[in-house]
Amino acid sequence: MRVYLSTVSRPVTDPPETGPHRRRLAMVSGNVVALGAVSLITDISAEMVAAVLPLYLVLGLQLSPVAFGVLDGVHTGATALLRVVGGYAADRFRRRKLIAGIGYTLSAVAKLGLLLAGRSVPAIGAVIAVDRLGKGVRSAPRDALITLSTPPEALGRAFGVHRAMDSVGAFLGPLAAFAVLLVVGESYDAVFVTSFCVAALAVVVLVLFVRERPPGEPTDGPDDPKVSVREAFGLLRSRPTRRIVLAAALLGLATIGDGFVYLLLQRRADLDLHWFPLLAVGTSLAYLLLAAPFGVLADRIGRLPVVIGGYSALGAAYLLLAGPVDGWPLIALTLALYGAFYAATDGVLIALAGPVLPTRLRTTGIALVQTGQALAYLVSSVLFGLAWQAWGPGNAIRAAAVAVAGVLVVTLLLLASPSRLVTRKVPR
Repeated sequence: MRVYLSTVSRPVTDPPETGPHRRRLAMVSGNVVALGAVSLITDISAEMVAAVLPLYLVLGLQLSPVAFGVLDGVHTGATALLRVVGGYAADRFRRRKLIAGIGYTLSAVAKLGLLLAGRSVPAIGAVIAVDRLGKGVRSAPRDALITLSTPPEALGRAFGVHRAMDSVGAFLGPLAAFAVLLVVGESYDAVFVTSFCVAALAVVVLVLFVRERPPGEPTDGPDDPKVSVREAFGLLRSRPTRRIVLAAALLGLATIGDGFVYLLLQRRADLDLHWFPLLAVGTSLAYLLLAAPFGVLADRIGRLPVVIGGYSALGAAYLLLAGPVDGWPLIALTLALYGAFYAATDGVLIALAGPVLPTRLRTTGIALVQTGQALAYLVSSVLFGLAWQAWGPGNAIRAAAVAVAGVLVVTLLLLASPSRLVTRKVPR
């Protein structure tokens, strides 16, 4: 079987299908739904912490923008290389569920670590690194399981449904944190303990309901060779893979952290600190409503146009934060655009990369894409923190908008050449 790189821009148009096959594509597999449930529960836990952490660090511990940028970058990028390690281990041993489970468990334990860290910034940084280690280890095996449980022509839909379920958790997490703080007052420890209990439940659901080997994946024979390190990193010798990894890294470089966006919104709208955790709810609501429709749209018109549209929405959100609009209109418009950005890019970017990666090395390839983004995000967070401190928040966010525009041009040059997209084939 061969996969055409034209799926990056526009899916191959086949004759209309009817009957059971068409109905089968109208839904996603049980494994995708089970993984979505795990992500939903995990995101409730993660977003409970994420909703209060910027407030705690910047206003509670009085961190400077640069220090917050470093911690925020650590939150996503410091353990990025371990994504490749996790992806390679999952491919070599064909134990994607096990590797993902280790990642989910690490993130759950990190929630308790926040209780022990107290007000020590280095300790908080170390705990955040462990949490992101867990995310880095689990993300590629989870996404590989989704791609292996789904026909190539329905990947956008599958990732859209998964990310929609994930965003339900992102929507409920800040609300849960808000409820806990209403009940116990400004006790962040109560938020951390509740978050741990929820994360532990996600691990239980993963163990009980997610299948290690999706239907249709061939089993290993006694003479089948294991994936070698040389073979795994040989992926980068493939021009399509290199281009996608480079594009993902550039897109990550143009993305600042959620915490910065919400802090800017709070300052611009003069929002009472009591409502700060609910800013993430607005983003998650837009994400929830748009993830599945954007996934279906990506399967129909092409994944690259949807990704480009998502980053255009991100640039527009950055410009709003530096524009003349204030108050609740600013909050509503910015959060809607920010949620649209995530809905159009998060799963769709992996769906874009999936068809050009061989099944045998699918998890490693996805990990390379995610690692490129995460490392670039680490650099972006630090640079934005420096720009905020040197130029002020307004000029810093304008510079970020310009960076988005420049990166989109380069991404189109990398991925949208008609000759590469139409004629180049990638053996599976």
